[in-house]
Amino acid sequence: MRSIEQFGDLQREVIEWRRYLHENPELDFHVDNTARFVTEKLASFGINRIETGIAETGIVALIQGEGGDGPTIGLRADMDALPILEASNKPWSSKVPGKMHACGHDGHTAMLLGAAKYLANTRKFSGCVALIFQPAEEVELPSGGLKMVESGIMDRFNISQIFAMHNSPGIEVGNFAICYGPMMASQDDFDIVVKGKGGHAAAPHRAIDPVVIAAQIILGLQTLVSRNTDPTEALVISVTKLKAAQAYNIIPDQVEMAGTVRTLMPSVRDFAERQICMTARGIARSAGADVDFKYIRSVPITINHTKETSLAIKAARDLVGSSSVDDKIKARMGAEDFAYMLEARPGAMIYIGNGSTAGLHHPAYDFNDDALPYGIGYWVNLVEMVLAGR
Repeated sequence: MRSIEQFGDLQREVIEWRRYLHENPELDFHVDNTARFVTEKLASFGINRIETGIAETGIVALIQGEGGDGPTIGLRADMDALPILEASNKPWSSKVPGKMHACGHDGHTAMLLGAAKYLANTRKFSGCVALIFQPAEEVELPSGGLKMVESGIMDRFNISQIFAMHNSPGIEVGNFAICYGPMMASQDDFDIVVKGKGGHAAAPHRAIDPVVIAAQIILGLQTLVSRNTDPTEALVISVTKLKAAQAYNIIPDQVEMAGTVRTLMPSVRDFAERQICMTARGIARSAGADVDFKYIRSVPITINHTKETSLAIKAARDLVGSSSVDDKIKARMGAEDFAYMLEARPGAMIYIGNGSTAGLHHPAYDFNDDALPYGIGYWVNLVEMVLAGR
C-alpha cells in the first residue's frame, strides 16, 4: 500500500495553486488565465508535449513513461467556475464578484497538476499519460467535454481509456466512492408554451386560461414519474420556470414553462421525451388550447465501464484501504459531461471525499485542501497500476 505521507511536501505547493485558482475563477469556455496558469505549471515540470486551445481553452499534455511502449490513458480535470456570489468567508475567497469555484474544479485542476508533477519526475510506467484539462463542464450544450471529444482528442492522442475524479461533500476526507454502470444521470431540458386565449381576469369564462392549463400540465407530468414509470427505474421531471402575465387582472394569451429531466436508463429517457409532449398536448387540447414543445437532449448518462471501474477501485484501495472505498454507492441524479468521454472511450469516474463542507453549487462551499494528497495519490496509483501492471 502506498503511503499518503509521501505526498505531504507536494501538498503544500498544491494548496497554493488551488487557492490561487479559487481566488481567480473564470466561467465556461473563457478560462484563459486558468489555462495559462496550468500550461506554465506543466511546462515547468519538464513536460514537452502540451497542446492548448482545444475546445477554445482546453489543454492536453502528454507524459511519456520510461518503461517503454504501451497504451495511453487519459486523466481529466475540469477548470471552470460558476456564476455564484461567494459566501465562504475564506481568506482565499473569490476576487471576482459573482463568480466562484462552487463545485471544486479548482481542487480537481490542482490535484491533476500535483499528479503531473510527480509523474513527470518519476515516470515509473510504460506507455503514456494524457492530462486533460477541460473548460466549460458547467455549460449544458455544447459543453467542454463534448467539444473536446468532437475535436478528436481520443484519436489524436491515442487514448485507450479515460478516467475522472470529482469531490463529494458528505463523504469523509480520505474516502472514495464509486459504482459499476450508471453513476450519474442524463440531463435533458424541455420548453413548453401553452397557447390559450387571453382576457380579463374578472371574466375567465370568456378566455381559455393558459395559467390553469399550465398548472394541470405540471401536475400531470408528475404522474409520469409516480404512475407511469417502473418504481425501480429512476426518473425526475422538474418544472423550474413559469412565465405568465405581468399584472393582477390579466389572463395572458400564453404561458411559458420549462424544466429538466433526469434518468439513468436510455429507454426511460426516450419515454420521458415522448410522454411529456403527449401529456402536455393532451391536457391543453382538452381545454381548447394547444402547446409548442421543444425537447433538448443535453448530457448523456455517466456510465462507468466494468474493467475500468475495477481498476479505479483497486487504485483507491491500494492508497487508503478497502474499508475506505465504497464500491456500491447509489447513482446520483446530477449530470456530468464526462459522460461524453465515457461514450468515446471505456473509463470510470470516482468520487473523492470532501468532508462535512457545504454542498456543491452552494455559496459557502469550498474545496477541502486536506483531500489534495488523496487525489494526487489516487492518480499516481492509477497510472502506475494500469501502465505498469502492478
